[in-house]
Amino acid sequence: MRLKTKLVLSAMGVTFAMVLVLSLLFLGELLRQRISQTALDNEVLAHEVLLMTRQAIETGLREQPPVDRSEEALQAAVVDALRSHDPLADTMNAIIRYSPTVQDVSVTNAHGLTLVSSDPDALDQPAATRTKLASVRDGSIWYQGREMFGSPHVLDIALPLDRNGRPFLVVHMGVRSSFLRAAYLPWLHAGLWFALGAALLSMLAAALLANAALRPIKRISEQLERLAKQDQEEIPQPQLKAQRNNSDAVIRVNRTIDRLGHQIRSTEAEYTALQANLNQMLDTLRDGVLLFTGDLRAVMVSDAVAHFINRHEEVLVGKSLEEIFAPDTVLGAAVFSAFTRETPIAVQTITLEDGRRIQLSVDRIGADRENGGEMATLLTLRDIESAIKLEQELEVSRRLVAIGRLTAGVGHEVKNPINAMVLHLELLRSKLYGKGEEAFGGAQRHVEILAGEMQRLDRVVQTLADFTRPMELHLGEHDLRRVLGTVVELTGAEMIENGVHVEFNVPVMPLMVRVDADLISQAVLNLLLNAMQAMPHGGKIHLLVRREGRSAIVEVVDDGEGIPAELLPRIFELYFTTKPEGSGIGLAMTYRILQMHGGAMEVRSSTSSIPESAPRGTTFTLRLPIASPVAGANVDEDTRMKSTPIQLERRV
Repeated sequence: MRLKTKLVLSAMGVTFAMVLVLSLLFLGELLRQRISQTALDNEVLAHEVLLMTRQAIETGLREQPPVDRSEEALQAAVVDALRSHDPLADTMNAIIRYSPTVQDVSVTNAHGLTLVSSDPDALDQPAATRTKLASVRDGSIWYQGREMFGSPHVLDIALPLDRNGRPFLVVHMGVRSSFLRAAYLPWLHAGLWFALGAALLSMLAAALLANAALRPIKRISEQLERLAKQDQEEIPQPQLKAQRNNSDAVIRVNRTIDRLGHQIRSTEAEYTALQANLNQMLDTLRDGVLLFTGDLRAVMVSDAVAHFINRHEEVLVGKSLEEIFAPDTVLGAAVFSAFTRETPIAVQTITLEDGRRIQLSVDRIGADRENGGEMATLLTLRDIESAIKLEQELEVSRRLVAIGRLTAGVGHEVKNPINAMVLHLELLRSKLYGKGEEAFGGAQRHVEILAGEMQRLDRVVQTLADFTRPMELHLGEHDLRRVLGTVVELTGAEMIENGVHVEFNVPVMPLMVRVDADLISQAVLNLLLNAMQAMPHGGKIHLLVRREGRSAIVEVVDDGEGIPAELLPRIFELYFTTKPEGSGIGLAMTYRILQMHGGAMEVRSSTSSIPESAPRGTTFTLRLPIASPVAGANVDEDTRMKSTPIQLERRV
């Protein structure tokens, strides 16, 4: 059977099933309405019998009152009144005669004993237990169908006549289910025939619509086969001939789509691999690289470009040259001037507004013969200071490595003699104990001085050993906002005592990094404490967190007195400090922690010797790789837009 035929038959079957189910639900709802209407009509008749019962009691008791006040006398008087009241009997007989569904009408006392009834055999007999018509009316469709079309039985409508708040008499009206079924079957048959006809018409309509909807598949198949002609050379000729001779257009479309899918997947895999290699290459560059098409729109932008134009949170791919570079800036003017020249620019050095010196180069790639213009233009921006900073970082790394190699052995060799000297010094102290401070020429005082100096030397050696001891990283994925938030809370009390205000600026979305949370907390804690100590009279610290490309950036900015330019290259050296009580280990340890995580740290500082109009203070910038690199510009754009920084001010 052809696939097209199968699809048409499936559409017809589904349509028939849906119409049949809807028809059954419709018929069930009609049955519910008919039962409700029958119950309502018969309840009206029951109320009429109840009214006649009340009149019979009032008339009978007035004409023949009870012989005494006992309950038995009252019951006897009520029975006589009901059985002697002809209008009540006429009403009950009229209901039986003219109602097509009522089988019997009776009145019972509170104990279920029949006092009067349209059936003479039921007098003075207990009333039969019957299903309430109200429960059938309120039941489900399946319950109603079972009660109406099951074995014949009598349904009951009961209305009580109260006396002193308690049932005194009960009017019962018996409705036979077979009578209801006889009344309902004519319109049910008509409804079933209508539903069957609607289902058949729906099936026919579904067949016609499915056939019309599948008719364009043949034309689609021909168009797809034209697109897949390049791949047909790789298919064996017998198989290709069999595919062309196949009259089932759906199968031909399916096979053609499979071939096109294979081509697309192969091309996508090659493109993905090329893009990954290109992104990896661009990530390792500190130079800003931009590739523009002939209409001056950027199709490739490295992450380092944001460093030159100070637009870290914006996606630049797809934007024009005017949208990326502002013409009123030094860099923008130089770039526009370079693009207007017909010849390429090898190297052009310019100085930006903030004093940075960068090199700019423009290369023309290919030629558009039809339009007479360039196919593409490659713009490269190189920060001259970056090479100097990189050399400084390498120098600091070499120094830390040299210090580590030196102190690894020195710490062990010095520790043992110190322990021996401390031991003998304690022995000497014990021998001098009790001799008096002036004994042996005041030797006791010299011993105390030696003991203090030995303890200080031991602390220095222990600190050295702790710094050179290998660290074990416990890496895990953490939200950098929470890690730094814990550090801010930890330093809160001390910041308050020193009159320092911290502004914690974090992105809205989580910024996940794979780090050792304790070590990163220690590194940032060192920077916060240094910033606080740089402001002895109080001030403000800005702790900023943001995402920049595939890196997480943490900036600690203070408005203290700053670090002199001649001391900046030495601040990461072990034991180098300008504080009287400093140990010179904090910044070296922070630098080492960042290196262990594959990150980097930069520092910028302005001292108080500069003009008053210029900003002062020190900025430490930490750069950490994010936990999972973003694949594709669209995802990166979405993440950056959602991660717009918000400022959370905390009085700490």
